[in-house]
Amino acid sequence: MNKVKAIDSLAISTQLVLPNDTNVLGNLMGGKLLHWMDISSAIAAQRFSRRVVVTAAVNNVAFNQPIKLGDVVTLTSKVSRAFRTSMEVFIEVTVEDHRTREIVKCNEAIYTFVAVDQHGHPIEVPELVPESEEEVKRFDGALRRRELGLILAGKMKPGEATELKALFV
Repeated sequence: MNKVKAIDSLAISTQLVLPNDTNVLGNLMGGKLLHWMDISSAIAAQRFSRRVVVTAAVNNVAFNQPIKLGDVVTLTSKVSRAFRTSMEVFIEVTVEDHRTREIVKCNEAIYTFVAVDQHGHPIEVPELVPESEEEVKRFDGALRRRELGLILAGKMKPGEATELKALFV
Protein backbone atom coordinates (compact mmCIF):
# COMPACT_ATOMS: atom_id res chain seq x y z
CA MET A 1 0.00 0.00 0.00
CA ASN A 2 1.33 3.46 -0.87
CA LYS A 3 1.98 6.36 1.48
CA VAL A 4 0.12 9.68 1.32
CA LYS A 5 0.89 13.04 2.93
CA ALA A 6 -1.75 14.61 5.14
CA ILE A 7 -1.77 17.76 3.01
CA ASP A 8 -3.01 15.66 0.08
CA SER A 9 -6.27 15.11 1.98
CA LEU A 10 -6.91 18.81 2.65
CA ALA A 11 -10.52 19.90 2.11
CA ILE A 12 -11.62 23.50 2.62
CA SER A 13 -15.21 24.64 2.22
CA THR A 14 -16.92 27.95 2.86
CA GLN A 15 -20.56 28.47 3.77
CA LEU A 16 -22.73 31.53 4.36
CA VAL A 17 -25.16 31.28 7.27
CA LEU A 18 -28.59 32.02 5.82
CA PRO A 19 -31.95 32.45 7.62
CA ASN A 20 -33.02 28.87 6.88
CA ASP A 21 -29.85 27.62 8.67
CA THR A 22 -30.60 29.35 11.96
CA ASN A 23 -32.66 28.84 15.09
CA VAL A 24 -35.02 31.42 16.66
CA LEU A 25 -32.02 33.20 18.24
CA GLY A 26 -30.41 33.77 14.84
CA ASN A 27 -27.64 31.23 15.53
CA LEU A 28 -26.56 28.47 13.16
CA MET A 29 -28.28 25.23 14.14
CA GLY A 30 -25.84 22.62 15.46
CA GLY A 31 -27.22 19.95 13.15
CA LYS A 32 -26.50 22.10 10.11
CA LEU A 33 -22.90 22.59 11.25
CA LEU A 34 -22.55 18.83 11.83
CA HIS A 35 -23.85 18.27 8.28
CA TRP A 36 -21.27 20.68 6.84
CA MET A 37 -18.49 19.06 8.93
CA ASP A 38 -19.52 15.58 7.76
CA ILE A 39 -19.31 16.61 4.11
CA SER A 40 -15.99 18.45 4.49
CA SER A 41 -14.36 15.61 6.40
CA ALA A 42 -15.75 13.01 3.98
CA ILE A 43 -14.10 14.87 1.11
CA ALA A 44 -10.78 14.82 2.98
CA ALA A 45 -11.08 11.07 3.64
CA GLN A 46 -12.10 10.39 0.05
CA ARG A 47 -9.17 12.44 -1.31
CA PHE A 48 -6.79 10.58 0.96
CA SER A 49 -8.02 7.06 0.24
CA ARG A 50 -9.23 7.62 -3.34
CA ARG A 51 -12.21 5.50 -2.36
CA VAL A 52 -15.84 5.94 -1.42
CA VAL A 53 -16.01 6.52 2.33
CA VAL A 54 -18.72 6.18 4.95
CA THR A 55 -18.97 7.93 8.30
CA ALA A 56 -18.16 5.46 11.08
CA ALA A 57 -18.16 7.80 14.07
CA VAL A 58 -18.33 11.38 15.22
CA ASN A 59 -15.69 11.08 17.90
CA ASN A 60 -15.58 14.57 19.31
CA VAL A 61 -17.38 17.82 18.60
CA ALA A 62 -16.88 21.07 20.47
CA PHE A 63 -19.33 23.96 20.07
CA ASN A 64 -17.33 26.79 21.58
CA GLN A 65 -19.40 29.79 20.51
CA PRO A 66 -22.51 30.59 18.52
CA ILE A 67 -22.30 31.27 14.80
CA LYS A 68 -24.57 34.13 13.74
CA LEU A 69 -26.81 34.76 10.75
CA GLY A 70 -24.73 36.27 7.94
CA ASP A 71 -21.40 34.93 9.20
CA VAL A 72 -19.05 33.19 6.79
CA VAL A 73 -18.07 29.70 7.99
CA THR A 74 -14.88 28.02 6.77
CA LEU A 75 -14.32 24.32 7.43
CA THR A 76 -10.82 22.91 7.09
CA SER A 77 -10.51 19.12 7.17
CA LYS A 78 -7.48 16.87 6.98
CA VAL A 79 -6.82 13.19 7.68
CA SER A 80 -4.83 12.94 10.92
CA ARG A 81 -4.18 9.17 10.84
CA ALA A 82 -5.01 6.16 8.73
CA PHE A 83 -5.46 2.69 10.12
CA ARG A 84 -6.11 -0.46 8.07
CA THR A 85 -9.48 0.57 6.57
CA SER A 86 -10.39 3.62 8.63
CA MET A 87 -9.20 7.20 8.80
CA GLU A 88 -9.45 9.82 11.52
CA VAL A 89 -10.22 13.29 10.16
CA PHE A 90 -9.73 16.50 12.14
CA ILE A 91 -12.02 19.42 11.24
CA GLU A 92 -11.46 23.01 12.31
CA VAL A 93 -14.23 25.57 11.91
CA THR A 94 -13.55 29.30 11.71
CA VAL A 95 -16.07 32.10 11.42
CA GLU A 96 -15.70 35.46 9.76
CA ASP A 97 -17.95 38.14 11.22
CA HIS A 98 -19.69 39.71 8.24
CA ARG A 99 -19.54 43.17 9.83
CA THR A 100 -15.99 43.33 11.22
CA ARG A 101 -14.28 40.68 9.02
CA GLU A 102 -12.69 39.30 12.20
CA ILE A 103 -11.92 35.56 11.85
CA VAL A 104 -12.04 33.32 14.93
CA LYS A 105 -11.87 29.58 15.52
CA CYS A 106 -15.19 28.52 16.95
CA ASN A 107 -15.52 24.74 16.59
CA GLU A 108 -13.58 21.58 15.96
CA ALA A 109 -14.40 17.93 15.57
CA ILE A 110 -12.91 14.52 14.92
CA TYR A 111 -14.72 12.15 12.57
CA THR A 112 -13.85 8.58 11.61
CA PHE A 113 -14.46 7.23 8.12
CA VAL A 114 -14.11 3.78 6.60
CA ALA A 115 -13.16 3.31 2.95
CA VAL A 116 -15.40 0.84 1.12
CA ASP A 117 -15.31 -1.00 -2.19
CA GLN A 118 -18.09 -1.10 -4.81
CA HIS A 119 -19.97 -3.65 -2.66
CA GLY A 120 -19.78 -1.57 0.51
CA HIS A 121 -17.12 -3.76 2.15
CA PRO A 122 -14.19 -2.15 4.00
CA ILE A 123 -11.04 -1.81 1.92
CA GLU A 124 -7.47 -0.93 2.89
CA VAL A 125 -6.33 2.68 2.77
CA PRO A 126 -2.86 4.15 2.22
CA GLU A 127 -0.49 4.87 5.09
CA LEU A 128 -0.40 8.50 6.28
CA VAL A 129 2.94 10.28 6.49
CA PRO A 130 2.71 13.20 8.95
CA GLU A 131 5.13 16.03 8.22
CA SER A 132 4.51 19.12 10.35
CA GLU A 133 4.78 19.21 14.14
CA GLU A 134 0.99 19.57 14.40
CA GLU A 135 0.42 16.60 12.05
CA VAL A 136 2.75 14.42 14.15
CA LYS A 137 0.95 15.45 17.35
CA ARG A 138 -2.48 14.59 15.88
CA PHE A 139 -1.09 11.37 14.36
CA ASP A 140 0.25 10.19 17.74
CA GLY A 141 -2.94 11.13 19.59
CA ALA A 142 -5.14 9.33 17.06
CA LEU A 143 -4.01 5.89 18.23
CA ARG A 144 -4.90 6.72 21.84
CA ARG A 145 -8.29 8.08 20.76
CA ARG A 146 -8.89 4.94 18.70
CA GLU A 147 -8.03 2.65 21.61
CA LEU A 148 -10.35 4.59 23.92
CA GLY A 149 -13.17 4.40 21.37
CA LEU A 150 -12.69 0.63 20.99
CA ILE A 151 -12.75 0.17 24.77
CA LEU A 152 -15.93 2.24 25.12
CA ALA A 153 -17.54 0.25 22.30
CA GLY A 154 -16.62 -3.04 24.02
CA LYS A 155 -14.35 -4.10 21.15
CA MET A 156 -11.11 -3.94 23.15
CA LYS A 157 -10.24 -4.83 26.72
CA PRO A 158 -8.60 -2.02 28.70
CA GLY A 159 -5.56 -4.20 29.34
CA GLU A 160 -4.94 -4.47 25.60
CA ALA A 161 -4.72 -0.69 25.10
CA THR A 162 -0.93 -0.36 25.05
CA GLU A 163 -0.89 3.33 24.04
CA LEU A 164 -3.32 4.33 26.78
CA LYS A 165 -1.48 2.26 29.38
CA ALA A 166 1.77 3.99 28.45
CA LEU A 167 0.27 7.31 29.57
CA PHE A 168 -0.08 5.99 33.13
CA VAL A 169 3.13 3.97 33.49
